Amino acid sequence: MTEFFTMKETKLFYPGAQYPPQTEIRRLAKYERGRKIFEGRHAEIYDRASALLKDTPHAPQLKTLFIAVNIVDVLVTKPADLLVGEKPTYNSGKGPDSTEQSRLNSIVEENDLNQMIHETTVGGGYRGDSFVKVRYDYRDDFTETDQLELERPPTKKEPIIETVDPSIVFPELARGSKKRFKAVNVAWVEWEIEQTRNIMSYIRGKVTMNETPFLNVERHIPGYIVFERYKLIPNGVDTSEGVPIPLYIVGDKVETGREENVMATGTPHLNIDHIPHKTTDDHWAGISTVEKMESKLAAINDRLVQIDYILWKHSDPTAYGPDIDEEDDRSVRFGGKYIPLEKDDVTPGYMTWNSQLDGAFKELELLLGLIYQMAETPQWLFGTTITSDSGGTGTSHTDGAAIKARFMPILKKVERIRTHVDRAVRNALWKAMLLENIANKGVPTFEPYDEVYPTIGWRDGIPRNEKEAAEVASIRTGAKPTWSVTDAIKDLDGVTDAEAEETIRRIDEDEQRTAGTVDSTIFNEVVT
Repeated sequence: MTEFFTMKETKLFYPGAQYPPQTEIRRLAKYERGRKIFEGRHAEIYDRASALLKDTPHAPQLKTLFIAVNIVDVLVTKPADLLVGEKPTYNSGKGPDSTEQSRLNSIVEENDLNQMIHETTVGGGYRGDSFVKVRYDYRDDFTETDQLELERPPTKKEPIIETVDPSIVFPELARGSKKRFKAVNVAWVEWEIEQTRNIMSYIRGKVTMNETPFLNVERHIPGYIVFERYKLIPNGVDTSEGVPIPLYIVGDKVETGREENVMATGTPHLNIDHIPHKTTDDHWAGISTVEKMESKLAAINDRLVQIDYILWKHSDPTAYGPDIDEEDDRSVRFGGKYIPLEKDDVTPGYMTWNSQLDGAFKELELLLGLIYQMAETPQWLFGTTITSDSGGTGTSHTDGAAIKARFMPILKKVERIRTHVDRAVRNALWKAMLLENIANKGVPTFEPYDEVYPTIGWRDGIPRNEKEAAEVASIRTGAKPTWSVTDAIKDLDGVTDAEAEETIRRIDEDEQRTAGTVDSTIFNEVVT
């Protein structure tokens, strides 16, 4: 049953509140676990085998032989590669020579938007959430320049689109909604270090360092950004979700150090957008690729450790046989331990153990297959396969439709991710153009333009049979042209309108130079 709670406090952070809020502990712990798994630091999370065998002689060996298989890295990176591996195109709908298209192209290039999309897609794969913020400000930080009282180099403000660490983002839901935000808090802990010099410090020769935590809050509401700063009181560590989350109690409010604590944005919307990796209709937070397979990843690492331990342990087994003289050079030498026997004992041999390696490898294949299936990613997508039943290598299809059919699981996953990315990026671009127009209103040197809601031409990232596509287009149009030269160059080369127009200009110059033209009046001249 869905329940809604109404609190008297209208803000999330105030004196006496907890940071981070108790309701956000699970989300933050999920982020931290996913990050460690993505970075290959499985030993900090998975300790099933070590816990089971901690009181046995095998514990030291298991710690030494621990193997971390970072399969998550490639699983969450591949959708990002398919999403922006081939550059998408950004269109204003106003024509290549319009100011709107020129400014749109400039904002995309100056903010390295394709790289940002790739990074947020990878991050969302192991976290489940990403956030993008839009602001109109200086791109560089001049804090050190101002502290040294130096003159700032000539520069100007510009529209900036940047990512925000989801672990410091705390949305506030609108009343009666689990998807719509009334405010978004960007809140992070900042430690101030102060040197304390007294008589005892001079006697001991050591300067005492006092570290004080503060909470900086950047609260986004429609039309405004409110800046606040509070003292923090450490309140222990929460380990209920498997990773340590430091807790604080919000103390007294202090000065922020800013000239204005309330900044009007001029826009009727929140200037921060959420990009979930996958969502449902009962919660705003995204679902990552990693969180559904954590137990299976732990089992894979445990199984590999077990296999490696068995192979290592029995690579040099103990031998048994007749008693030998170790000082006699003619005696047979063994690398491992040796158990001497009497002459009437059994034939010499090695002590071996049926360690059921076949069963271990079969379980490992099953676990890997489940991981790929849950990630909606065919094994052969990486150019090789691990398990025996892997669906082939994926290289036997050359027809465009056949290739897409083989890629269907991962393509559908990329399409699902694209729906969230497309909405957030288009919103950010529109807000960036809106902020630029508002900030430069009345500036003589600025040429106002319409802040249009752009469209993005995405590519699926797989090879396309150009001949097949052209034949289909010819059949559908009765052999009529279906592309302008500009659109063809944009699509084939992945360039902007301005770059396509420059290419056409160069082509025209080449044709004029090679073919040559003369004025038609030359034929009216009389030759004597």
